[in-house]
Amino acid sequence: MTGLTVVDTDILIDAGRNVKEAIDYLQNLERSTGLAVSIVTHMELIVGCRNKAELHTLEQFLKRFQVIRIDETISDKAVELLQQYRLSHGLFIADALITATALS
Repeated sequence: MTGLTVVDTDILIDAGRNVKEAIDYLQNLERSTGLAVSIVTHMELIVGCRNKAELHTLEQFLKRFQVIRIDETISDKAVELLQQYRLSHGLFIADALITATALS
C-alpha cells in the first residue's frame, strides 16, 4: 500500500461540508499521492447519510479513494493500539481500526 495516504473521516466530512481548507488539503494530496480510506471510514460516512441522494453523492465521491479492508494485520494492530491507548487517551474502536489501517 505504498504511495497511498489514508484520509481520516473528519477531513472527508469537512470536505463534504465545503470547508475550503479540507478541500484544498485533499486536492494537494491527490496531486502527490494516491488517496485511500479505511473501510471503517467508508462505513462511518454511510451512517452519516440522511437520505438516498446523500448516499449516492457519497458513493460517487469515494470513487476517488482506494478502500482498504480490514485484514489480520490491521486487526492485530488495532488491538495493540487499544491496549496501549484506550485507558490513557480514550481511544475508540473505530479510531483504532482507522489508525491501524494507516499504519499498515
